Amino acid sequence: MMTPVTALANEHNPKLILQITVDGLRGDLLERYKANFGEDGFRYLMEDGTYYTNAHYQHGNTETIVGHVSLATGAPPSVHGMVGNVWYDRNEERLVYNVEDGNYSMLTSGAGVNKSTEIDPTQKVATQDGRSPEPILSTTFSDELAIASNGESKIFSVSVKDRGAISLGGHSGKAFWFSKAQSEFVTSNYYYDEYPAWVTAWNQQKVPNQYSGKKWALSLPEDKYTLKEGNPDYKVDLAGFKRTFPHPYGPASYKYYSTMLTLSPAGDEITGNFAETLLKEEDLGKGKFTDYLAVSFSSNDYVIHMYGPSSLETEDNLIRLDKTIANLLKKVDKQVGLKNTLIVLSADHGVPEAPATVNALGANQAAYFNQNTLISPELLARLKSEFGLEKDAIRLYAQPYVYLNHEVIKKKGIALDKVQKVIAEELLKVKGIAYAVTSSDIEKNQVPNTHTMQLVKNNYHPMRSGDVYVVYNPRNYINDMDGLTIASTHGSPWRYDTHVPVIFAGYNIDDEKVSREITPYDIAPTLSNVLGITQPSGATGEVLKEVTQH
Repeated sequence: MMTPVTALANEHNPKLILQITVDGLRGDLLERYKANFGEDGFRYLMEDGTYYTNAHYQHGNTETIVGHVSLATGAPPSVHGMVGNVWYDRNEERLVYNVEDGNYSMLTSGAGVNKSTEIDPTQKVATQDGRSPEPILSTTFSDELAIASNGESKIFSVSVKDRGAISLGGHSGKAFWFSKAQSEFVTSNYYYDEYPAWVTAWNQQKVPNQYSGKKWALSLPEDKYTLKEGNPDYKVDLAGFKRTFPHPYGPASYKYYSTMLTLSPAGDEITGNFAETLLKEEDLGKGKFTDYLAVSFSSNDYVIHMYGPSSLETEDNLIRLDKTIANLLKKVDKQVGLKNTLIVLSADHGVPEAPATVNALGANQAAYFNQNTLISPELLARLKSEFGLEKDAIRLYAQPYVYLNHEVIKKKGIALDKVQKVIAEELLKVKGIAYAVTSSDIEKNQVPNTHTMQLVKNNYHPMRSGDVYVVYNPRNYINDMDGLTIASTHGSPWRYDTHVPVIFAGYNIDDEKVSREITPYDIAPTLSNVLGITQPSGATGEVLKEVTQH
């Protein structure tokens, strides 16, 4: 009698699926900086694989968790529920972080490493201690792989960011992420009761300390870089990391030391080192069933936030990441064989150029949006005059939504959709805002039939989305994150934020460049189709014929 896992155990299936995600890698950046890449990293993937150059997300809020979970599930946030890095939970009456879970707690470490202050320049919000994938509302590819193999496929995910690791590991895999506070890789008791011995041993080696007292300097002579150094005035000097090269990490005892590592190629190198150790210690690719390893490299995102995509920092970081990926592929080739490994590379979102860059070229349309102008005196006056509502009728703004106080509005006996409409009308009068879309109009399908509006609709989840979705003008965005002024940030529905590369390589993948528009939602269904297993429960993406038809 055939068992449910016979197809998955087919000897012709890949032994390992390696999913690489480069946080914030806009679709054109690989081509822009290709000249300085080696032969065995990005170039190997681009030239020996099937390279989709026109892949775009189909949701509006192009933030880290949204893209990562979309990669994992093959679905938009309207299905998987991750509408933003944070959202307002009406039951708990507070902002919640995407992968927080009070039912679990972080595993304690016995490694005794440096305790460093935790700073994430892209996201700071008070959360419960635990982390888990439970807030993800649909299955991931890795979940379906676990089901198809009856739990025998080994499934792991690694990233500097907790949200980068937890999303792709799914509900059934194991996830590890880098704690800046502890300068080590950690996990929660959702995954383990205690750390595997190899993780403890890795942490005890204090790998991050190898950068102590060193600096991030240019790896090539300055005249070898693609772009000339631009105006450094918009670049960030974070706790002594400096606006221009070289960028000092400081001593390992420095309270921001681990943060400095993640703002540089060191963060990816540490992630690669841990992933290579995991590959070996967990003996991936050697079993009867296909194993899965997801590695999300986060430094590109941090570097672009600090310095912008058209900077020596971004190019040098990608040059060094190219070497990190080449080293990882070399280890995979030695242990599993690239011909036995299906590799897929993509990104969770794109990025805009810093306003100083584009305006210097004559565009004069890019600007930083002042969040203090969002809720104008005119808006508050209109709420008072038309409804008798005070400022407390508006709870807060959390990208990209304005959340209203439904209880206050209900007590006044006012229809919620009328208040939403007034707020949207007033927001549209604010300079820098392109659209303001009410959730009531989305629910009633009363929004214009345009590409941008479809992306806004795809971001809507009734339990998590706010009352009014705010879309800023192209190349306009809020650059203040918890008091930290940054050069560039993402999160819009505009094409520079939705455009990412998608590349399949290794295994039996042909070398081909495809310009047809696809979406990263297609990755999970395609991986499922290759293995002959069920697609993730909410997947809307299509199977990519170039990958599956040989």
